[in-house]
Amino acid sequence: MKKDRWYLLMILPTLAVIVLFIFAPLIKGGLMAFQSYNLYNVKDIKFIGLDNLKAVIFSTSVSFLKILLNTLKWLVLSLVFQFLLGFILALLLRKPFRGRSVYCGFVFYPWALCGFAIGLIWSWLFNGQFGVINDLLMKAGIIQSNIGWLSDPKIAMYSVIIANVWYGIPYFGIMLLAALQSVPKELYEAATIDGGSKWQQLFHVTIPYIKPTIVSTVLLRSMWIVNFPDLIYAMTNGGPVNSTHILGTMMINKVYKEFDYGQGSAYGFIIMVLLLVYALIYLRVTKATKEDM
Repeated sequence: MKKDRWYLLMILPTLAVIVLFIFAPLIKGGLMAFQSYNLYNVKDIKFIGLDNLKAVIFSTSVSFLKILLNTLKWLVLSLVFQFLLGFILALLLRKPFRGRSVYCGFVFYPWALCGFAIGLIWSWLFNGQFGVINDLLMKAGIIQSNIGWLSDPKIAMYSVIIANVWYGIPYFGIMLLAALQSVPKELYEAATIDGGSKWQQLFHVTIPYIKPTIVSTVLLRSMWIVNFPDLIYAMTNGGPVNSTHILGTMMINKVYKEFDYGQGSAYGFIIMVLLLVYALIYLRVTKATKEDM
């Protein structure tokens, strides 16, 4: 019993930090979603039930359905291309070659950079008047006049998605490369003896073996993409005409521009519920087990 008490005493500081910096803010934010909490009127903070959620969902200034569709487009396109390109990168880096460690360092470096800084760099590249991308395309004869990559509502979202894809490729590259290096060579040798082609080895040996890594990395990256408004905010600030707004950027606007913490928390609450539902469906569809996670 004394040993058990000693162990409990030793983990109390860790538990206190977790409660103080994770659970307490989470509970506070959840409660604020159901409160009238505006910095312009801090003396009148009170519970108002579902009014914040109703105000967000039925807003006349910004279509909530459009924000949801933007968020879905932002998630699906970013995730698919990040995974595919990251997987290809991992396959290319799997076999040792001269200078691979240095090359990997340059390839994976973007993942260490601040998302907001990446957004500023890509906003310069996509600039419609003096951006590098327009300049290169014009010199190559692909376009005849400048394109407003971030000022045209029809293509602005795709422009920020391109930046996000570039930013997220190293994550999948790192994680999948580590998983690929753990696949036993004996499996490939056996598959070769049985007459299996490279494509058959990929789909019947490699992918099944690294499935736990794929399941966990895709789930985590999905959540990070939805909760990653930094890039959009730095590149377009949600514009033009709300064409690049997602749930995360709307939450930031409510908090830092309108100082409405109640409606900002309502957006956060919606994000949390949607991600919870998504995670449950995803794990059921992929039939993930404890070993996969």
